[in-house]
Amino acid sequence: HLIHAVFDMGIGVIDTAPAYGLSEARLGAALGAARERIFLSTKAGERFEDGRSTYDFRERAVEASVAASLDRLRTDRVDCVWVHSDGTDLAILRDGGAIRALAAARERGQVRAIGCSPKTLDGAMAALDDARVDALMVELHPRESSMLPAVQRAGAEGRAVFVKKPLASGHRAPAEAIPWILRHPEVTCVVVGGLNAERLRATAALAQA
Repeated sequence: HLIHAVFDMGIGVIDTAPAYGLSEARLGAALGAARERIFLSTKAGERFEDGRSTYDFRERAVEASVAASLDRLRTDRVDCVWVHSDGTDLAILRDGGAIRALAAARERGQVRAIGCSPKTLDGAMAALDDARVDALMVELHPRESSMLPAVQRAGAEGRAVFVKKPLASGHRAPAEAIPWILRHPEVTCVVVGGLNAERLRATAALAQA
């Protein structure tokens, strides 16, 4: 099972989302007692059904999304929930409902950290302007460095930085992208996908080189 292979590799972070098909439900079924061994994060704001994404960043919708994620993941709390932006970063943050819902979930103990996954540099900077935001998830690789100012600011302020799409959705070679990303000391975690254990093992080895 891929989940067990992940543990064998010493990987301690798993990221998922309601928009990733059956991912949350499958993880919930597979993790069991191993849940305590990992940093588990999911997202809110986007759903993917009938072949298309829909977005809802209102406070009540994000609150319901968190509750549904906990149910599918078979856990009473997750380590981080990311606001899964559709690109309207500034509007989402100005409205404030998503962050309010996550802050309330953190108060209830359902969420340990609040994250924002913006698509624009302005959105990333605006997220960092909110003291309630603990972490950023941004695209960063040798062909996409526009988020570096936000990455550097986050690191200076003690916020976590997770890197999404490190291989540019399959267009960059791991041997090129992973070492380049990890040369930035502000990066906390690189989130990579893996179609099989062998490919994931090879990618993970680059981080340990």
